[in-house]
Amino acid sequence: MAKTGQETRKSGLDGIAAHLPKIGNEPGGRGLPPVHLWNPPFCGDIDMRIASDGTWLYQKTPIGRPALVKLFSTVLKREGDSYFLVTPVEKVGIVVEDAPFMAVELAVAQNAAGAVLKFRTNVDEWVEAGPGHALRFEEDATNSGLKPLLHVRSDLWAKVTRALFYDLVELGQEREVGGKVMFGVASGGEFYPMAEASVLKEFL
Repeated sequence: MAKTGQETRKSGLDGIAAHLPKIGNEPGGRGLPPVHLWNPPFCGDIDMRIASDGTWLYQKTPIGRPALVKLFSTVLKREGDSYFLVTPVEKVGIVVEDAPFMAVELAVAQNAAGAVLKFRTNVDEWVEAGPGHALRFEEDATNSGLKPLLHVRSDLWAKVTRALFYDLVELGQEREVGGKVMFGVASGGEFYPMAEASVLKEFL
């Protein structure tokens, strides 16, 4: 009996997943595989894409299993402008339309250095903005506004949702940076400028 398209997609995804290390079984901190240490041969591209809204698709169909998406996200690697899923023995190319992750939830805590902004990504990974995990704000050509990005790990970033961006604006403050009055947010003892205070309204 011929397999249906849905059965083929499931088989393909499970086949890919079967070659990946299980989360927490590899050294590398926070239970993540040490992807940065792996340099396997390139085995070609697969029909997998991370859409600009953070949805993972395989053969143009959204992957409806969150655990599988989370597993794939742990072995994601960026080289230049290209993205790959890697194991110790193989590397396959995928397409990322914008940023590979989305920051979808924000929690604000306090410590000796002041405010700490904690973000949850769409694959349930919590990241604290601060040393090693910078926030940056760049112009967004798609809506003539600012696009906030959070460094997750290696060269991988999460796009902060528009709703959370407005939360960051509410938490913002003005500081002098390089002789200019900048508007931005502080987290973990670091200050992350959004834009010059005098022109910020153009991006909101």
